[in-house]
Amino acid sequence: MSQYQTQYNRYEKARILGARALQVSYGAPVLVETEQSEPILVAAEEYDAGVLPFTVQQEQE
Repeated sequence: MSQYQTQYNRYEKARILGARALQVSYGAPVLVETEQSEPILVAAEEYDAGVLPFTVQQEQE
């Protein structure tokens, strides 16, 4: 995960993975060594490795 937040809820994770998969499908460089060819699976591996350059701004309670 990122240095800013240690865990995302399932909605945030889905949004992050979807956004990253779209980037990969449009030719963005892959940030991890992987055997996967499907963009969503590449994004999932990057997420698990903690290398995604995304942050989530949450509402303060």
